[in-house]
Amino acid sequence: MDPHLLRTYVTVARLASFSEAARALGYTQSAVSQHIAALEADLALPLLTRRPVAPTPAGERLLEHAGALLLRLDAARADLDRFAAAPRTTLSVAASPLALHPRTLAALPATGVTLRALPRERVPEAVATGDADAGLVDGIAAPSDPLRLPDVAPLTATPVAEEPLAVLLPAGHPLAGRPGLRLADLVDARWLDAPAAGVPLDELRSVHGGPAGRGFRTALRYEGTDTRALTALAAAGHGLALLPLPLAAGVPGAVGVPLVAPRLVHRTELLRPAGRVPAPTGPVARFTGRLGA
Repeated sequence: MDPHLLRTYVTVARLASFSEAARALGYTQSAVSQHIAALEADLALPLLTRRPVAPTPAGERLLEHAGALLLRLDAARADLDRFAAAPRTTLSVAASPLALHPRTLAALPATGVTLRALPRERVPEAVATGDADAGLVDGIAAPSDPLRLPDVAPLTATPVAEEPLAVLLPAGHPLAGRPGLRLADLVDARWLDAPAAGVPLDELRSVHGGPAGRGFRTALRYEGTDTRALTALAAAGHGLALLPLPLAAGVPGAVGVPLVAPRLVHRTELLRPAGRVPAPTGPVARFTGRLGA
């Protein structure tokens, strides 16, 4: 299967248009049509309907594989490019918003740094494909357990910090005076769903162990990456949020009540390409060294 044809197919399916895909890829519309026809001939299956442009059942199944295949190819190219790369004089870091706490920020060099806040699932991809020299990713886990990260490429994950968790409630909430809260007592509460800025509700459903798709109802969905906006929404009563205890403490109009069960922590890890050749130098080495990696 030709990866160039596969990339064209994914773009057409995503944009639902041959002409838009041609513009996005820098091809002629005729070339895009030829790519799709060649891929369909190779697989002996129709992958797209033409009016409207939409994946067939076989095309939908191919899309389930295509993203991971193309990402792995991009990661392989980036990995090999590092063998010939000149020493870096700058540092590019991709980070999920909750991974930016005082220790990780203090480790950044004073100059020559590009810091990008990304949704946590995109941080490993950025490191694997060479879009970032290093990544900072967070999640919830049992104490001392590693985060479960997508298998996008060989990456080295080094623990950076573990913090207790707290449920952020409006100051007037009936549970705000409790010394601690159990997740099981909050299944029927209304929550803020902030997959980029907070702990995704899917993670809460997973660690709670209840029936799939049940509990932890969404009161409001926030699709930004600003953690201050998230805490302000919680303080205003738009839903509960699970956050690292230091972040939940001191929010005006809100109270952070420690999570006591299940026994979970907020964990931050540093991601780097595994077996990197040559060894990191300059700003990359200083940053990773300050974090103990």
